Amino acid sequence: MSDIPWDRLIEQAVRARDHAWAPYSKFSVGAALLAGGDVYASCNVENASFPVGICAERGALCAAVAAGKRKMEALVVVAGPMIPPCGMCRQALSEFGDMKVLLVGLDGEQRSETTLSALLPGPFSL
Repeated sequence: MSDIPWDRLIEQAVRARDHAWAPYSKFSVGAALLAGGDVYASCNVENASFPVGICAERGALCAAVAAGKRKMEALVVVAGPMIPPCGMCRQALSEFGDMKVLLVGLDGEQRSETTLSALLPGPFSL
């Protein structure tokens, strides 16, 4: 996974996580997507009406798509504890190809490298 600028992605995900709106769960998440050499970062945004909130991963995906990107190369998720994307995010990301995934804990020392296809081996498709 050395061709991915992981440090740059981690930095952007950490910065985005600092802006998370998580008054209900108190669980802040930051995510950064690499697409065409550009980084798109986002954080989770909760809402009192729980289905209205959005995960950091889908927020980053929406930013990348709005910028015209259609092929995502890598994803970093920063949270404490270290967690993978939820099923809804995995499915949403799968529309844009397989990608490398790095999960990072808040201490920066906990890291787990994987791929989206390993996290979601059988995505829904039409």
